[in-house]
Amino acid sequence: MTDLRDDSTIARLRTSLGGTLLTPDTVGYDAARVVFNAMIDRHPSLIAQCTDTADVVTALNHARNAGLEVAVRGGGHSVAGSSSTDGGLVIDLRHLNHVRVDPQTRTAEVGGGATMADLDAACQPYHLATTGGRVSTTGVGGFTLGGGTGWLDRKFGLACDNLVAAELVTAAGEVVHTSADEHPELFWALHGDGGNFGVVTSLTLALHELPETTLALLLWSPEHGPAVVRAFRDLMQTAPDDLGGAAIYLTGTADEFVPSHLVERLCFAVVLIYAGSAADLRELAAPLFGLGPEGTMVEPMPYADIQRALDDPPGQRNYWSAEHLDALPDDAIDAFCAAVDDMITSSASQHVLFPMGGATARAEVDDPIPWRTAPWVVHPFGLWTDAGDDERGIQWTRNVRAAMRPWATGDVYLNFIGDEGHDRVAAGFGQHYQRLAAVKATYDPDNVFRLNHNIIPAPSPV
Repeated sequence: MTDLRDDSTIARLRTSLGGTLLTPDTVGYDAARVVFNAMIDRHPSLIAQCTDTADVVTALNHARNAGLEVAVRGGGHSVAGSSSTDGGLVIDLRHLNHVRVDPQTRTAEVGGGATMADLDAACQPYHLATTGGRVSTTGVGGFTLGGGTGWLDRKFGLACDNLVAAELVTAAGEVVHTSADEHPELFWALHGDGGNFGVVTSLTLALHELPETTLALLLWSPEHGPAVVRAFRDLMQTAPDDLGGAAIYLTGTADEFVPSHLVERLCFAVVLIYAGSAADLRELAAPLFGLGPEGTMVEPMPYADIQRALDDPPGQRNYWSAEHLDALPDDAIDAFCAAVDDMITSSASQHVLFPMGGATARAEVDDPIPWRTAPWVVHPFGLWTDAGDDERGIQWTRNVRAAMRPWATGDVYLNFIGDEGHDRVAAGFGQHYQRLAAVKATYDPDNVFRLNHNIIPAPSPV
C-alpha cells in the first residue's frame, strides 16, 4: 500500500493528472471542499479536480492503492454529505461539465459534473428539455442516477427514464460504456442506484420538444392552506400531464408580487409549472385562482429560467426527508397542514407536497424504483443558518414523517433524504434490492463506492 504521507507519491499523482490536485495546504482547498449542506464540514486529504475520464481513472487508482476512502462530487447536493470525506480522496467532477446537444436525435451528452443549469442552458436554444431537478445547481449525474423527479416528470417521466447511455469508471479503474445493449444489467441498475457502481463521467439523455412554458406562484395566508390543498388535490387528479407543481408552506420573501403582510411571515403557496401558455394555465387552474390568492404571479418564461426561479440559497444547514403517499384524503391533508406548526419559519425551510402521476406512473419499465406509482410525496425540506437550530429542524422533519405515516407507501425517493439508516435505503429499492446487490458484487465487490445510499455487495457463492 502506498504511503499517503510520501511527498513524492503526491507529486507523481499531481503531475499525472490533467486537472488540479488539492491538498489541505493548497490555495483553493477550503473553497473546493465546501458542499451545499453547511452542516457538512469534512476535510479530505486530497481533492482531484478531474478534467476527463483518464483523470478519474488515475485518481481512483491512487485512492485504491493508498487505501483511501473515495467520495465522488458532481453538484455536491447530497444532503447526507456523500460528496465529501474526512481524510479520503474526493473525485471532483465539476470540470467535466460539458453539454453537447444534438437537435436531430434529440439527445444531450452531459458530463458527469454538469449541473441542471448547464443542461438547461444548452437545451433552451433548441426548445428542447428533459426532466430536471427543481434547483438549478443540482448535479445532473447524481440527480439522474437517483431516479430524478422534477417539475416536468408528469410529462416526460423521471430523469432516469430518459437515460439513453452512460460512461462509467468502475472500482477497478475500468471504463465501461453501458446502455440497454451494453452491460444491460448495469444499465438497469443505474436507474436509481445513486452512484453505487462507479463514477459516471458522461450520460446521454433523451430530450423532448418544449416550445412554451409558464410559471405561476399563488400565495395565501397560512390558515387557508387546508382548503387550498383540497382544491389543488382535486385539480391534479384530473390535470393533463403538461401541468406540474407543488403545494408549499414557506416564508414569504420581499418580491414584488408578495403582499407586505406575508413578507418574512409563514405563508402558503401553490407553484404551477405548465408546458403551455399563461392563458391556458389560468383557465386550467381556475379553481385555484377562484380561491382569491393574496399574491399572484403568472409569467411565461423559458424553462431554463423557471428552473432557476426557485433556487435554494447556498450556505444553509440542510436536513430533508420524504414520505410517499398512496392517497390524499382530507384527513391526510389536515395532517400535512398541521405538521407545519414546528417548522423554522425564520429560515428558507419549506413544507412541500408534490403531485406525481402522469408519465412517471404510466411508464411500463423494468427498473429498481418502487415509488414511481405513488400519487403524492410529502417533502419536509429543512433549511436554516444557526447551528443552534439543528435539533429543532431535524426533529420537525422527523415529526412530519411520523404525521404522514398512516398514508405512506413505505417506499422512498432516496435523493430526497439524508442518512436514515439501511432500512430506508432498502425501502428506496423495495423488492429489487437483492438484484442490485448482485450487480454491486460484480462491479464493486469491495464496496469502494460506499459514500451514498449504500447497496451492500451480495456475498460470493460458497
